Parts: sequence; C-alpha cells; structure tokens
Amino acid sequence: QVQLVESGGGLVQAGGSLRLSCAASGFTEDSYVINWFRQAPGKEREGVSCISSSDGSTYYADSVKDRFTISRDNAKNTVYLQMNSLKPEDTAVYYCATTPVVVGTGCNHEALYYFGMEYWGKGTLVTVSS
Repeated sequence: QVQLVESGGGLVQAGGSLRLSCAASGFTEDSYVINWFRQAPGKEREGVSCISSSDGSTYYADSVKDRFTISRDNAKNTVYLQMNSLKPEDTAVYYCATTPVVVGTGCNHEALYYFGMEYWGKGTLVTVSS
C-alpha cells in the first residue's frame, strides 16, 4: 500500500517562499508519476505540477510556472515543491498524489490533468497573506 505524507505548509507573506515535501513509501511498481494538486476554499481542486519517476520529466500549471519547482530525492523517497514568489491566490490545501504508469511515461499536460491518481496524501495547508 503506497502512503504519502505531505509537510511544509504554513503561513507566509506574499512574495515569500515555502518548500513542501511529500514522503512516499510502499511503492511496488517500477514507474510512477507524482503530482501536486491544490484546493482553495470554495474552489475546485487543480493540478499544480508533476514529476515522473521514470525519466525525471516535469510539468507545471501555467499559474505556477517560473515560480514553483518540483524535484525528487530518490534516496529519501521524497518529492519536493519549492514555491517562490508566493501570492495570496496560492493559498490552498496542497496534496501530493501518485499513480503507477508504464515505464518511460513522462510528465506532461495529460499526466497532470487527466491521469487518475490512485493514492493521495492528506494535504498540507499553505496560507499566503497579503
């Protein structure tokens, strides 16, 4: 059973930075994509970023491109989301999620927005004050 635990959320002023972590365990397949999603109060969940365990490719939503960076530490089985230049509209609960994929599958628009995620973490709250 894959388990995902997010951490690193908190309160930050606009323009500040936070680094979220997603600690993963229990992987049994050879290849996964790991995505970050967020859900703001009263809004639908949206995809934020994706990273592939197979080829390391990444993908970002337009709203966070050039501000957020997704990365992974294979030794620690952890995926990070470095968030810079935070804006009040980034306030949300951030979730990491994963699903196994065919070896060689990279991250792209389809992986972020259309792949069904099999496993989810419980989320971490990010609040950006103006």
